[in-house]
Amino acid sequence: MKPVNVADYREAARRRLPKVLFDYIDGGAYAEWTLAENVEALKRLTLRQRVLRDVSKLKFRTELFGQELSMPVALAPVGYAGMNARRGEVQAARAAKAAGVPFCLSTVGLCSIGEVAKAVAPPWFQLYMIRDRGLMDELLATAREAGCPALLFTVDLPVPGVRYRDARNTAIATTFAEHARQAMDGLSHPAWLWDVQVNGGPHCMGNLASATQGLNNLGAYWGWVGRNFDPSVTWKDIDWVRERWPGPLVIKGILDAEDAREARAFGADGVVVSNHGGRQLDGAPASITALPAIADAVGGDMKVLMDGGIRSGLDVLKALALGADACLIGRAWVFALGARGEAGVTHVLNLMRQELRLAMSLTGCLDVADAGPELLA
Repeated sequence: MKPVNVADYREAARRRLPKVLFDYIDGGAYAEWTLAENVEALKRLTLRQRVLRDVSKLKFRTELFGQELSMPVALAPVGYAGMNARRGEVQAARAAKAAGVPFCLSTVGLCSIGEVAKAVAPPWFQLYMIRDRGLMDELLATAREAGCPALLFTVDLPVPGVRYRDARNTAIATTFAEHARQAMDGLSHPAWLWDVQVNGGPHCMGNLASATQGLNNLGAYWGWVGRNFDPSVTWKDIDWVRERWPGPLVIKGILDAEDAREARAFGADGVVVSNHGGRQLDGAPASITALPAIADAVGGDMKVLMDGGIRSGLDVLKALALGADACLIGRAWVFALGARGEAGVTHVLNLMRQELRLAMSLTGCLDVADAGPELLA
């Protein structure tokens, strides 16, 4: 069956990928209430259909941090995405460039900043606060020297969330039986095994290769994250980052208007309204629920982006209507990457554009810059 929407790509990825990888993408924290609510809260919003508005000429272009986008969408940073297709972050970056939208590379991506920049173009770069400030200094210097257009600094992972699916899949294999189960999981997905495991190396976090030598599986890397991400981080650490990063700085992981005001006070150029895809605090509000108050608080002074639950161009328009300047898509592009590689990501971005066009046409929205709450019933 040819995928025709993100849900189809999710099913295609489920079939092609080993269970441990699919569940790592698809799963969330604890009972996954927030994960589900990200999608359901968007579904509950209804668009206000209008007619006879002359929608023959629509404007999709927007500008973020000095960069022109063909539509208000960017590929969100997703850790370990390169394990879903051969050198997966490079494939996704190529699809994003062809579509005229940004690709953001995760600190814990398989491909390094240098690999993506050389193969495609300098990506946006996402950074976590790491205990080793020397390593952080090196990462920021690498991003500067590569010409990364923006830095997304993620602040909602001072400690790793608890994800039951990963625990059930024995992501941190310690016994012979657990290692054997993971090996059989890979062997039962031969197309993925040949593409990624056999031909897709090196299988390490490219940006952290020097710090993670000897680690060779998802569980081991996740354990490294738990030991090395810094739970003592405060707003004052934003000053430390700002001293080393002269370009656009975006704080990712904001769910409260007061935190958004703090980000503005500490010199951020934008925020991403995000609950980490429901992967951190289960019971936190859906991103779309938190968006309006944050947009009201800081939207006139800085760019407001949103991620979490975006599965279509209709969802994008709903987020724009509630104050977002653009949306980041995460699972949507990784499902497509896992199913069909670069071609899948290209198709999902085309679908997003077609769906956004239809939603704008049937709500009478002629320009994404003019989208507002009047588009919602």
